[in-house]
Amino acid sequence: MTRPPASQPPGTLGRVIAIDGPAGAGKSTLSRALARHLGLQRLDTGAMYRAVAWGAITRDVDPGDHEAVATLARTMSITVGDRVTADGKDITEAIRAPDVNRAVSVVAANRDVRTIMVARQRQWAEDHRGGVVEGRDIGSVVFPHADLKIYLTASGEERARRRSEEGSDWIARRDHLDSTRAASPLEVAEGAKVIDTTGRSIKAVVEEVLAWL
Repeated sequence: MTRPPASQPPGTLGRVIAIDGPAGAGKSTLSRALARHLGLQRLDTGAMYRAVAWGAITRDVDPGDHEAVATLARTMSITVGDRVTADGKDITEAIRAPDVNRAVSVVAANRDVRTIMVARQRQWAEDHRGGVVEGRDIGSVVFPHADLKIYLTASGEERARRRSEEGSDWIARRDHLDSTRAASPLEVAEGAKVIDTTGRSIKAVVEEVLAWL
């Protein structure tokens, strides 16, 4: 498995909380709640890959064209916060469209795109002196020295219910692509705390996480 270069060693960033897991496990809900509670900034790294997928689609670039998509990732200006922008355009809603859903796993499997995005993610954490960062390779690749690494999971039925607009077939396909790609696959990072969110309230999950800090 190919990984980007190791991130900064412990102590060179502020507090970093890494949250990984498959689609529909509750990463965004938990990351928002923790960021509010702890007064930290939050980064949804999945939105960054979605922005690149959106860029490819709107420019008629084949998401599977390795070099062309990597060039897009390298040159696009992407900002992720409460809103997501690309080259100054608000694409917060556009990156959740069905065509982006279909393309994002292909884009995220592009090794060069991942290298570019990982560098941006580490720079974001340095600029913000830490934060709550969610994705699929945050604890395993982006921030292996994070103060706390969490891996969220939930039953297939629960995740399909939460992402009903995409459907169980899409969930299963995304799981397969994310966990079998050669570059930074979805996996439980070494030392990560695993939480099954099936049937649990966000309050209960947040309280469990806070007990580890």
